[in-house]
Amino acid sequence: MPGVGKTTLAKALAASVGAQLGRVQFTPDLLPADVTGVSIWNRNDSTFEFRPGPIFAGVVLADEINRASPKTQAALLESMAEGQVTVDGTTHQLPQPFMVMATQNPIEQEGTYPLPESQLDRFLMRLSVGYPNRNDELSILDTHASDGAVDRLGAVVNISDVITMTQIASMISIAPELKGYLIDIAEATRRHPSIALGMSPRATLSLQRVAKARAASLGRSFVIDDDIKASASSVISHRLLLTPDATIKGQSAEQIVNDILRAIPVPADQI
Repeated sequence: MPGVGKTTLAKALAASVGAQLGRVQFTPDLLPADVTGVSIWNRNDSTFEFRPGPIFAGVVLADEINRASPKTQAALLESMAEGQVTVDGTTHQLPQPFMVMATQNPIEQEGTYPLPESQLDRFLMRLSVGYPNRNDELSILDTHASDGAVDRLGAVVNISDVITMTQIASMISIAPELKGYLIDIAEATRRHPSIALGMSPRATLSLQRVAKARAASLGRSFVIDDDIKASASSVISHRLLLTPDATIKGQSAEQIVNDILRAIPVPADQI
């Protein structure tokens, strides 16, 4: 829902790691070049000069992403999957680390488009930002009584620190039994009667990455089953395409993921 701090979150994240923030307001008339950039004819040099778009930032906020047409949304596919943008046959590398944070309106709202499955699969996680509880909203009234609270934030780490933490998380060990557990979850989504499109191999890799990051954040050098379970719904649910019958019955992807996790036994030997 609007006004719950999604844009503020993106700004605060970029400021806390010293990254540049690129913001794109997605609208029905937005063009792919408005996101990736455009080549401009330079009369002095008689050459085309590339003008980077807002995608060339460390943290990119795609605000109300499902208000733009699928053609414009597709402009993000290469950047999210490969960390690069190709314009007029020339490939441009994006800064690292690179993250796209997107806000999405409820699909029932007028003027929204469903996101393509290929694009949804490139988002690592989907989180729901609801209304705060009473105590948190009282705190918001105090913290944000005047404008500029986010502008006063300073970086607590730098870009090289973020890259180092990413490398550390990637080195977290995961037992072969838990890798098999990840495959069991993926295969269960692919044969579930209520799911028309299950997890891709990219989704399985994403769940492993998030589980490793969670283990590292908790000070462990190895993944346990709780890391996978705690991350599964946020990593998997938005990637699943339910059957029309399941949609009519009011089933949700989150419910189905939780049912799958309860049905699959956890490996006994994990380390």
